[in-house]
Amino acid sequence: MRIRINPIPVTAAIVLGAGAFSFIGARRADTVERIDFSTTRVATSPAYDARLAPATRATIREFIIPVTHDTIEIAGGVKYEGWTFGGTVPGPTIRVREGDLVRVKVVNRSPMPHSIDFHSARIPANVAYRTFMPNDTVSFEFTARDPGAYLVHCGTPPVTMHIMQGMYFAVIVDPREGWGTWADKEFVIVQSEFYAKEDTATHRHGPDWTAAMAKQASQVTFNGRAFQYKDNPLKVDVGDRVRFFVVNAGPTFRSDFHIVGAIFDRVYPDGTPRHAMERVQTWTIPAGGGAVFETVFSKDGSGEGLYPFVTHSFADAEKGAVGIIRVGTPKTFAKMDH
Repeated sequence: MRIRINPIPVTAAIVLGAGAFSFIGARRADTVERIDFSTTRVATSPAYDARLAPATRATIREFIIPVTHDTIEIAGGVKYEGWTFGGTVPGPTIRVREGDLVRVKVVNRSPMPHSIDFHSARIPANVAYRTFMPNDTVSFEFTARDPGAYLVHCGTPPVTMHIMQGMYFAVIVDPREGWGTWADKEFVIVQSEFYAKEDTATHRHGPDWTAAMAKQASQVTFNGRAFQYKDNPLKVDVGDRVRFFVVNAGPTFRSDFHIVGAIFDRVYPDGTPRHAMERVQTWTIPAGGGAVFETVFSKDGSGEGLYPFVTHSFADAEKGAVGIIRVGTPKTFAKMDH
């Protein structure tokens, strides 16, 4: 374990920005990847881009993560004054491999104190996760020793407020030898809740602390916006094995992840592929947890069609935690509700 409170040197052999890669050196042991959340943003229109690319071959990963306050859209036409890592909710997904060295620099570009908490790191919280002031930075590094799907969030008190404002994203740590299967498509799904109230003068929405303490969410979302994957389904092909990395940011509710019309061939409740469970209908992820799911849309099985994915806690699905997976090009109908 190594901890620093100084800026990260620019030593990248792989630089990610504007979607381009440049490679220096042929050996994986020599490669470094650097990603700046202020320039590498997830597309959020027409929906948050849930697709995941495989991890690069770098062994050293450097991330610059700005903390900002931004106007986000949490449901159709509902503008919300949120707090973010990198300008989107959730922030961009970090994907690494078991054994990689991960270097993090967080820059507070907001007007108030914040912090960051990596659930994937074994590191002293009093140093790495300390609260830091506007215009301040915190830097640290750790070795990704534990595979799985993890949450990152702000841990500054009151933690409920900072998470419900949008301060979270997912970290994927792939097992050193992979997940044991080949996935044709991969997606990240982060469930979370908003507790919003409208300003009648501006018609913008801000946090409702009383509702949060009463556990009365106004929206429960997948990837930061209610119902966005009903109008903009996740698209896969017939025969695809599809892997979902599902992380539950909370701050309070559980996620009971389920796909209507499909069975999970494998569910990884932790980061050890040999622990995979088979033929699972629904799996519960606590607030602050994550799990990995796989299903195959085979021609002689699920096949072509539309498949809703939900939290099976349906009071929460009714508030926005529902979407559609479109397999192939269904001809019987173009849209469905669930």
